[in-house]
Amino acid sequence: MGVPLYQAKAEFFKTLAHPARIRILELLSERDHAVHELLEEIDIEPSNLSQQLAVLRRTSMVVSHRSGGEVVYSVSVPEVRDLLLAARTILAGLIAVQGELESELAPSHRP
Repeated sequence: MGVPLYQAKAEFFKTLAHPARIRILELLSERDHAVHELLEEIDIEPSNLSQQLAVLRRTSMVVSHRSGGEVVYSVSVPEVRDLLLAARTILAGLIAVQGELESELAPSHRP
């Protein structure tokens, strides 16, 4: 018997649960990047970048190939960009709701 879909989704979101992995996916959603380009864009040690890329490779979210003397990474599923944009939209909505709640909780606000 296979893994239930809700469990597979949970594992998928665990893969995304690191700021460096999110940033890597954002950059790769724009275009393919060589490792040195990722290092220029992300404030991270090379060994840590390597670890984060390994997690994304193991889950097949990114793929790599050699081009000349360097390793180039790309997103394996283009819908990752849609997911990242959806997360941005959701966060904007949550911030708006929280802002509304904060104004209602302010001492000067009386029902």
